[in-house]
Amino acid sequence: MKIPVKWLEDYVDINIPPKELGDRLTMSGSNVEEVIIAGAEIQNVVTGKIIEITQHPDADKLVVCQVEIGLDKPTQIVTAATNMKEQDIVPVALHGSTLHGGLKIKKGKLRGIASNGMFCSEEELGIATDEAVHGLMILPSDTIIGKDIKEVLKLQSVLIDFEITSNRADCLSVLGIARETAATLGTEFRKPALDYKATNMDNVEDIYKVDIKDELCRRYMLKGIKNIKIEPSPQWMQERLIEAELRPINNIVDITNFVMLEIGQPMHAYDARQITTNNIIIERAQNDSKFITLDEKERNLDETILTIKDGDRTIGIAGIMGGLNSEIKEDTTSVIFESANFEGVNIRLASKKLALRTDASSKFEKDLDPNMAQIAIDRACHLIEELGAGEIMQGCVDVYPRVVNGHSLEVDANWINEFLGTDISKRDMKMYLDRLELHTDIIGDFLIIQAPTFRSDINIREDIAEEVARMYGYDNIPTTMPKCETLKSGKSEKQKLEDKVVLSLIGSSLNQSISYSFVSPKIFNKILVPQDSELRKAVIIRNPLGEDFSIMRTTTIASMMECLSRNYSRSNEEARLFEIGKVYIPNDDTNKLPEERNILTIGMYGNVDYLDLKGVVENVLDILGMKNTSFKRESENPTYHPGKTANLYVKREFAGTVGEIHPSVSENYEVEPRCYIAELNLDILYKYAELNKKYKPLPKFPAVTRDIALIVDEEILVKDIEDIIVSQGGNILESVKLFDVYKGKQIAEGKKSIAYAIVYRRNDKTLTDDEVNKVHDKILRTLEHKLGALLR
Repeated sequence: MKIPVKWLEDYVDINIPPKELGDRLTMSGSNVEEVIIAGAEIQNVVTGKIIEITQHPDADKLVVCQVEIGLDKPTQIVTAATNMKEQDIVPVALHGSTLHGGLKIKKGKLRGIASNGMFCSEEELGIATDEAVHGLMILPSDTIIGKDIKEVLKLQSVLIDFEITSNRADCLSVLGIARETAATLGTEFRKPALDYKATNMDNVEDIYKVDIKDELCRRYMLKGIKNIKIEPSPQWMQERLIEAELRPINNIVDITNFVMLEIGQPMHAYDARQITTNNIIIERAQNDSKFITLDEKERNLDETILTIKDGDRTIGIAGIMGGLNSEIKEDTTSVIFESANFEGVNIRLASKKLALRTDASSKFEKDLDPNMAQIAIDRACHLIEELGAGEIMQGCVDVYPRVVNGHSLEVDANWINEFLGTDISKRDMKMYLDRLELHTDIIGDFLIIQAPTFRSDINIREDIAEEVARMYGYDNIPTTMPKCETLKSGKSEKQKLEDKVVLSLIGSSLNQSISYSFVSPKIFNKILVPQDSELRKAVIIRNPLGEDFSIMRTTTIASMMECLSRNYSRSNEEARLFEIGKVYIPNDDTNKLPEERNILTIGMYGNVDYLDLKGVVENVLDILGMKNTSFKRESENPTYHPGKTANLYVKREFAGTVGEIHPSVSENYEVEPRCYIAELNLDILYKYAELNKKYKPLPKFPAVTRDIALIVDEEILVKDIEDIIVSQGGNILESVKLFDVYKGKQIAEGKKSIAYAIVYRRNDKTLTDDEVNKVHDKILRTLEHKLGALLR
């Protein structure tokens, strides 16, 4: 947001150079992006009056102009412009001049006729707005000839470009930055004049009614102005708007824009003639309804978009833009000023949906203070009176269902000093806070702070400590070492386990990725989460950066799919990634913090299959010394492929899911190869991890190995076979290993061949054939009885 320093000086005395001001504001917590000295590059451009225009003898599209610029004789300029006439006063760039962007102008000849410079448009002077302007800039007829254009247009202004964080909506205005400037410099902060006198005897409350039908509108005010005369704004107001990069339109529209920039509260003016029912209704639009906005474009509305209506007729999109059907025209004689407050998230969503971002929507989406609506409408009425633009009607329609009041905090001054590592007196703390209009009393060692409604970011004692610190000066705070106790081992058990997991994954040729914990609600649809799923009950961010970061994630699958999609979109043929992050599960008790779970997410595509992913997971389980783990088929999870997914259990406790992502999910993320993702609960894995290794001596007695090949139905799971072998093998079974799965012509349809190598051994003696045969036959009989397995 760019703020003209001259405008700031209306409310605070500034006696330091612009760059120093920018540095001081940055050190006090206002992030200054750039100090811009506008017009410095414009050189040798003066005002000139065109006294004669003749046709170029050799060019149909060129004319030859004689221009008075205050010298003894006229200067000749050849131009292709068509919007000027004789006696017009225009900016003239002379030989050796410099224009916006560093463009150099020299004299020369155009089709054989000498031209000693060129005429300038707003664009060439660097003052063009977003609206297209064709032709030269025509100056007022009373402009002095031969004057430097920078003096005439007040181009030599200083702008400070601020980056305003979403929690400081009060700084989205000249007044908010002026307050910060006064507090930073320790000077007086002057507030704008809000007084006015209603001169028209009609009462607006007797004429207009307001009906708020949706809680998305938190306050709505109307003020009536009669007998207005539409005309250009005074020069000082036009200069202020131009400096702030807004184009002056007329006195009424300029007043609403001026107030928006100055106070930070968007306003709108309706032509009172177009309000035919005298009943203003604030409600959501109907689905598939159409509306033409002030920019003459037809918008498609739906029930998520809040509108302002005159009875049943829409006249504005709440917080974004008014309608063409109620705009101020040259013959308008009565207007209605609207000053309202709307819920920020809805404005943001509606603005994105309509692809219509305005100065008003960019402010409303930050959740403005509803009490600013009164200040803005009073300021607008004061300006109406000051400019003599009309008669202010009696009364004011004000619908404010839930009044927002300030709140108080009690903070121990000793705690602030201990927290900051400073020795600031209570009196100085009070002075710093009072400068910021955080009105403070001292009772004993405690500061009692009354936070105004425009400082909704002040809620806890750390917020007060921050305000004290930035006013005291971050550079004045001494360096102190943090107080902490180091563990004897250097790392906690959890950190040691995490290191082992990371080493295992890197050893499996995976790369680590990091993603945000803030996500969009849309991810649940993209990964096919059912509407009634507990995963959709996410923690909602009160003041998000935007819709894409408005909730805290309850699953990491969407984050990993975003990473895989990003890699695929950049033509990476394969990707093997892992992330160790958190998910946040809301607590049933809203006063408690959400549950934070540590999650390991593994994602891959390209020349991999399910077994590759399962192998990586088994490496992790092995390095953690996990026992009693098992994989069970999962076919109900809609995010995964129903036939290629398994749930991991540790001692019968669910620990995560491993499998191929459902093709529809991959399609939603525009990834063509098959994607494989494992989402594992590290808290459970760490709970059962066993890092203490136990060694056994090498066996003294030989092993007996028996290979078996079984014919079973296709739907029989390998795990079911292995469970039977292990359960029936007794204490002489050392290991069982699958080495072949076959389906083909030699096997009946609907059947498959499964081959195992089974190892038997005793630690105290050599096994006999009878001992082995007895157990081996028992295994075969059980397989035949329970699974219908036959030896091949």
